[in-house]
Amino acid sequence: MLPARQAEEQIDLLVERAGVRIERIVSTGQASPPGFWYDQADDEFVVLLMGAARLRFEEGDVTLDMKPGDWIEIPAQVRHRVESTQAESPTVWLAVHRKS
Repeated sequence: MLPARQAEEQIDLLVERAGVRIERIVSTGQASPPGFWYDQADDEFVVLLMGAARLRFEEGDVTLDMKPGDWIEIPAQVRHRVESTQAESPTVWLAVHRKS
């Protein structure tokens, strides 16, 4: 079941095994705080299952608009942020974190 609009993203851990973590993330209009950048130690593969989102990458100040079915692999230590997620209905991500 998908949540209604919430103050925080809902992150559900689906699988965790040696070197791999799979999460379902449900966003309802959330974005990274101003000035905040993810700088993760693990590689991350993300596919957008529903909704819409915009990611921003620090290097080159590149943005990526995502719609259902879009995916990206983000290498470890690549600084990025969530600029926006759709507020009208849930945005659902599947994120696979892998030790690099």
